[in-house]
Amino acid sequence: MRAHEAGALHGDLGSRGPAWLRTPEDVNALVPQLWPRTVTRADDGALTIGGRSVRELATEYGTPAYLLDEADLRARCRDFAAAFAGADVYYAGKSFLCKAVVRIVAEEGLFLDVCTGGELAVALAAGFPPERMGFHGNNKSTAELTRALDAGVGRIILDSFHEIDRLTALARERGVRPAVLIRVTVGVEAHTHEFIATAHEDQKFGFSLAGGAAFEAAVRVLDDDVLDLRGLHSHIGSQIFDTSGFEVAARRVLELQAQIRDARGVELVELDLGGGFGIAYTTQDDPSPAPDLAKRINKIVESECELAGLRVPKLSVEPGRAIVGPAVFTLYEVGTVKDVDGIRTYVSVDGGMSDNIRTALYDASYSATVAGRVSAAEPLLARVVGKHCESGDILVKDEFLPADVQPGDLLAVPGTGAYCRSMASNYNHVPRPPVIAVRDGESRVIVRRETEADLLSLDVG
Repeated sequence: MRAHEAGALHGDLGSRGPAWLRTPEDVNALVPQLWPRTVTRADDGALTIGGRSVRELATEYGTPAYLLDEADLRARCRDFAAAFAGADVYYAGKSFLCKAVVRIVAEEGLFLDVCTGGELAVALAAGFPPERMGFHGNNKSTAELTRALDAGVGRIILDSFHEIDRLTALARERGVRPAVLIRVTVGVEAHTHEFIATAHEDQKFGFSLAGGAAFEAAVRVLDDDVLDLRGLHSHIGSQIFDTSGFEVAARRVLELQAQIRDARGVELVELDLGGGFGIAYTTQDDPSPAPDLAKRINKIVESECELAGLRVPKLSVEPGRAIVGPAVFTLYEVGTVKDVDGIRTYVSVDGGMSDNIRTALYDASYSATVAGRVSAAEPLLARVVGKHCESGDILVKDEFLPADVQPGDLLAVPGTGAYCRSMASNYNHVPRPPVIAVRDGESRVIVRRETEADLLSLDVG
């Protein structure tokens, strides 16, 4: 198979090779780029995941549905744990959280980040050890902080002076000394969408480094001596492929750590560089494997510590998307196919922006393939859209599909494990899809499909 043909399977608009002419062997060779690791295309043309055909899964569970490759998810947890051996790997629960995923993360030895009381409730309900949790958030309420303290959450990441005062008062009342980190806004402009860049100065997270607020926050916590200041935290954004941003962030945070040492004689023992590691949504994306990320980040930290005259602190990172994103694809059924005066062909599916808002919100790019069959038809440049009453209800902006794509076809969109279910809505009163975990030929519902009865149960008028 030629290289230009390989790219076309997942929407490389620079090529014209028809994706649906693939042999099972050709498809399998491309799986590591975009699809969960157990995905294959069977002899009858249907995709399989974890040993189950998407045709069978669609019949059993309906569409749309998020299909999670449990073996792939576990393998990615292990990949990060092994690559960052000696560091603490916190799974970023905001990417996707349910009790089954919490248990998998625990079984694979990772730590867990939560950022709201709701996420904390899910983690506790699943039995995750609270001492292995970190609690994020720019506006944690008194009730949330109280619950975190009472549960024994392992560390709380401080995000504002009000939160310092709030947590200090609560800790003093209870006679406890919770471990805390200070989130530092380091002024790094990550090469990502502005809505998911989180380290530039003009945004809501953290204490400004340039303005001196981060140093002031550290001094206040140390001088009060109620909270146990363990270290500093930085998160520069999401869907990042270039580690140069982590280098700048590490240098600036460690310079602050040296400043704190010189001013107060305290050398902080932890450093959290956050997450945001990118994944492949199309063949244009080239993410680094976990071992390469770990090698480069560890080298950065060691080098910057040497320059600052600091001992190397205990490192932690927070991958979420990089663990769960590639482990899931969404399965849809085509409802209509509409050619608009030769301008564009719209392929409408039975989901849309209610189950994946990222294209509309972030201008995110996705790929798609006909999942239930193969075809000898010529390629057709199409736009995959949803069923909602919005012209911006777009799932895949441009993708080659077979010209005979038709109502009833199954369509799969890979890379939907992160943020799609977490950000799902009931827009137009559409119930949210289920999450189906598949492994070794067995499937199970880990988040059930919402029903109209669920929607009506909240309507008390």
